[in-house]
Amino acid sequence: QVQLVESGGGLVQAGGSLRLSCTASRSRFSVYDMGWYRQAPGNPREWVATITSGGITNYTDSVKGRFSVARDNGKNTVYLQMNSLKPEDTAVYYCRMFQISGFEYWGRGTQVTVSS
Repeated sequence: QVQLVESGGGLVQAGGSLRLSCTASRSRFSVYDMGWYRQAPGNPREWVATITSGGITNYTDSVKGRFSVARDNGKNTVYLQMNSLKPEDTAVYYCRMFQISGFEYWGRGTQVTVSS
């Protein structure tokens, strides 16, 4: 059983920054791709960013230039640095550990609220 624990969420004013962390209990963390997703009330969960096991990053258009994903394999942790936050970034943010084989685990999420 894999546990993914997100942290770092909170309340911030528009234009502010937060750094989310997701720490995995799984060994061999480095071989897994990691993703960040978010879900706002009344909306489906949407993909935000991915960092592959090889360190390749991708972002949804709405966060490009503002968010940055990184990983520290020695700490089994993936980060999402969020800058220039907007009210529309308000959501519960989830991390996902996955492989192309179909293996996947999700964290329970951390709330991010951006006030205008």
